[in-house]
Amino acid sequence: MTEPPSTPRSTPATGVWEEASEGVRAPADDRDGRPGEAGTADTAGAGVAGVDVRLVVAAVERAHRESWSSVLASVVRLTRDLDLAEDCTQDAFVQALRNWPDEIPANPGGWLTTVARRLALDRLRRETTLRRKLPLLIEEPGEVEHPTDPLRLVFTCCHPALAQESQVALTLRLICGLTTREVAAGLLISESTAAARITRAKKKIAAAGIPYRIPADDELPARLDAVLTVVHLVYTAGHVAAGPELTRTDLTGRAIELARLLQRLMPTETEPEALLGLLLMNEARGDARMSADGELVLLADQDRSRWDVKMLAEGVSRATAALLSGQGRFALQAAVAGLHVTSPSWERTDWQQVVRMYDAMMVSWPTPIVALNRAAARSLVPGADLAAVLAELDALGNEPALRSYAYLPAARADVLARLGRQAEAADAYGEAVALTTNEAERRFLERRRASQ
Repeated sequence: MTEPPSTPRSTPATGVWEEASEGVRAPADDRDGRPGEAGTADTAGAGVAGVDVRLVVAAVERAHRESWSSVLASVVRLTRDLDLAEDCTQDAFVQALRNWPDEIPANPGGWLTTVARRLALDRLRRETTLRRKLPLLIEEPGEVEHPTDPLRLVFTCCHPALAQESQVALTLRLICGLTTREVAAGLLISESTAAARITRAKKKIAAAGIPYRIPADDELPARLDAVLTVVHLVYTAGHVAAGPELTRTDLTGRAIELARLLQRLMPTETEPEALLGLLLMNEARGDARMSADGELVLLADQDRSRWDVKMLAEGVSRATAALLSGQGRFALQAAVAGLHVTSPSWERTDWQQVVRMYDAMMVSWPTPIVALNRAAARSLVPGADLAAVLAELDALGNEPALRSYAYLPAARADVLARLGRQAEAADAYGEAVALTTNEAERRFLERRRASQ
């Protein structure tokens, strides 16, 4: 079975490289340059007046990270047109750059939602062919946001009429507001391929009249796997973010919120429960992943007293319940995470059991990334045959999905160093440095390379 391009990057829980997720940044941009005349939103409230332009830009960027998906989802619910909704959402951010120097609203997300919806209504009214449809599209007065809007949008993007790789690319674009380049980086594909998938998916949704709603109960099972994959990808997009920051908590938080909504929607299914447990266990370690001076700290060196005990307990409880009920791919990933967070120390980790979990994953989900994680875990089993592990890693270098994946050369470098082949290890660390997009990771890898 070949690696589907949409396969999410699971986080290897090994000392070789435990931070195996790439993220992206998505600054607000004026794609079409069509500012509307919506004026100041009613929901702005009291704000900060006479603001320095640099503070305005920072506020708009922060609002984009925190509110993009909810604003877009609200507009999609109004228009039922993805392109129109995306245009109006982007134009609302352009208006924010123009209006917020006078006053930054107290509720930026509400301001942006109101402006984007007004822009959409203006566009709909100007489209004579849609005038007759307008009364059917307008919500009840005063209804602007709905808590399930982002989940509705995810299910729209993950409709079975769309190819799975297109589902994932479109959701990353619409839910996370990622640029096409950033979507490509997150899926390990070229930018042109990502653009083609997004375009095809939008056209298919429009042509097929795919509804913007959470499916009926009998439709949910066929849609679940794609939605779980997308939610996991949203999390990994924030777990290690491109740029100077290690994480984007807006993306990890959004993924956890979507996972909770999914679990509530399907409380008897094991995989939503497992995914939520997995994300909570990873998120619980967040504070310990960075040192006081802003440097990356791998799991082996983390101060476990800094982990969020309450979040960790919930994650372990959910993962355990899911594993008792089934052994899907997220239940198995959650089991690996659970083995790490319940171990009293890195040294006492049960690596044999970790490898067994990856063995089970290779049966149900035989992807190159799972194979990489399995090889890395095998290298840490006491008495491991490191030469055999290195041969496994070298063979994985032929996999197209791993050609731009920094964690493969990083894993090779670690094994080469332990075999005493320092010069080759330094070269492999150099390859990983060239591939990573995160500054904290780059500094970490450069230190490892220099130490060879």
